[in-house]
Amino acid sequence: MTLPVIAAVDGSEDSLRSLDWAVRTALMRGAPLRVVHVRQYPAWTPPEFVAVDTADDPVLDQVRARIDAGGGVRPDVEYLSRVGAPGTVLAEVSTEGSLLVLGSRGRGGFASLLLGSTGIAAARDAHCPVVVVPRTDRRVPDDLADASAGPRVVVGLGVDHVGDAPVEFAFAEAELRRVRVQAVAAYPWPPQIWAVPGEFALPVIEEAGVAAETRALAEERLAPFRERHPRVLVDIAVEGGDAAGRLVAHSRDAELVVVGRHQRRLLVPTRMVGSVTQAVLLHAAAPVAVVAPHPHGDAGDPDGARPGEE
Repeated sequence: MTLPVIAAVDGSEDSLRSLDWAVRTALMRGAPLRVVHVRQYPAWTPPEFVAVDTADDPVLDQVRARIDAGGGVRPDVEYLSRVGAPGTVLAEVSTEGSLLVLGSRGRGGFASLLLGSTGIAAARDAHCPVVVVPRTDRRVPDDLADASAGPRVVVGLGVDHVGDAPVEFAFAEAELRRVRVQAVAAYPWPPQIWAVPGEFALPVIEEAGVAAETRALAEERLAPFRERHPRVLVDIAVEGGDAAGRLVAHSRDAELVVVGRHQRRLLVPTRMVGSVTQAVLLHAAAPVAVVAPHPHGDAGDPDGARPGEE
């Protein structure tokens, strides 16, 4: 059984744009599409209130008309209307999906915000990968943008981590879309070492050596994925600087940017979206996929660290 691609809608332009992306992706995957609208209950509703299905939903009527008007080949579509807290309900329905897709902003909140609370909650709590589709007016400044444009799936590669889920997702998506993978391996530069209170001293380290070591680790890290996906071309971008900034720079013209999500840890038992992941969600010019770690960590990954996070 092929799990559906789930598209979260609320009637806003952002959600309709993400719906179009979800329709195309469902067709590529040969998967059904499940369109979900969550009507948010009032703030005074008691916490024990349980989300329920509703029959009459104008937003879903609008979405159904949009999909029907599109013509051509369409995936099998199911429509689901719920009442409840959007973040909670979407986390619940994500257990039955292969992918959860939503826009960067909905109808609520401040229009100037770059990412809505529902998007943050979904990226943090969903049980399947989450794709947040940004607004079309997001731009990467020319002085930061990657010069190697073209269709590709960009993935953040932490060479000192061994979590597999985001990298495997990136390779699978690239193979599905028939594009290359661009693995971004960023190393901190310039490094800073504590010297005396209030001062930092630069160590005597050659950046060329750090870059070469990072590339060697990245090649080793990617070898098993290349073996499993021999048809996927791969290029590695080894760059000094912060990981979030480099991923945002590479997001221009990308079909997808893939980052990881923190796994629950012993002393921090709640799900978290790391600072790198959150920055990429806020600023990337391409759709961003947030991929949760494997439930019990990857082989050889006792602490559950993921690439693309800090």
